[in-house]
Amino acid sequence: MKKSNWKLWVAVIVALVAATGTLAGVKALQIGAMIDSGKGFTPPPESVTTTKVSAAEWQPTRPAIGTLVALRGVVLASELPGTVREIGFDSGGSVRTGDWLVKLDASVEEAQLQAALADATLARQSLERARALRQGGNNTAADLDAAEARAKQSDASVATLRATIAKKTIHAPFAGRLGIRQIELGQVLSPGTPIVALHSVHPILAEFLLPQQTLSELHLGMEARLKTDSYSDASWDGRITTINSEVEVATRNVRVRATFPNADGRLRAGMFANVEVLSPGRNRVLPVPATAVIYAPFGDSVFVVEEQKGASVARQKFVRLGERRGDLVSVASGLQEGETVVSSGAFKLRNGQAVVAKNALAPTVEAAPRPVER
Repeated sequence: MKKSNWKLWVAVIVALVAATGTLAGVKALQIGAMIDSGKGFTPPPESVTTTKVSAAEWQPTRPAIGTLVALRGVVLASELPGTVREIGFDSGGSVRTGDWLVKLDASVEEAQLQAALADATLARQSLERARALRQGGNNTAADLDAAEARAKQSDASVATLRATIAKKTIHAPFAGRLGIRQIELGQVLSPGTPIVALHSVHPILAEFLLPQQTLSELHLGMEARLKTDSYSDASWDGRITTINSEVEVATRNVRVRATFPNADGRLRAGMFANVEVLSPGRNRVLPVPATAVIYAPFGDSVFVVEEQKGASVARQKFVRLGERRGDLVSVASGLQEGETVVSSGAFKLRNGQAVVAKNALAPTVEAAPRPVER
């Protein structure tokens, strides 16, 4: 009984070993067949868009963020206390040089002026009599001196009252645009009370900062171009008119001002603006679409399309980039004029991969793109 059980176990083990060997052999044959088929497999080419590298001439620029500043700007206020009797302007209106804006109550000063004029007339008559008496030797030199001093004091009193009355009327010191009115009729003003802000309109200044490295090429009269998001379809051309005499210690930047025409008054003081300082001359560059560049910490690169054995193959090239403008970026080194680069779809490529160009799908590339309103 024991001997027959032992034979049964041996038969079972032999059967299991045979089945395992058979399965292993079948799997080995399947894996070998898969390896052989993989060696002969060629992945399909990736669809990309391409563009040929062509040289262009770009005028060197220095971009900066600026703030618009009025050439002349003040907050008008009264020098003297008084009650507002007349207001001759509207908030936001335009004025010319010398236009009156506010008249304060000057009735007391005008009454005092009449008394001073009468006193001055009497003083002049007394002076004339003193001179006549002096010529006849009927008075002393002291009497004549006293009459002359009295006449001068009377004239000074008249001049003082007239100046006070004149200051009771506030005039525009220069032409420009007014701000929001800050007073009302009947309001009693103290000296220095703000009345309204006044800013000149044309021309207007843009103030911005540039790094100290630009001082070697920065000079008065350089061309500048201004753009603002308030009027995205417009630009203004001006010139640098002021370069600060010192460099800011905290930032090592130099403060610069450029003057721009503003005859239509669209630009306003305090607005944000993008400013470009244009250097003289033009540089030859090799621009490529910004989408063609693969940015990486170890270096930027592009894929160049080459023909090998009748097929298009992508080869990776590392490049050094320069200035960027709109959808384009210039390549300082690493590319040659006439080479064909992958303009879109480069992120999915590897070195030596086959590609097929479908340029009908290529997006529009512009150095100065404008948003399309829909």
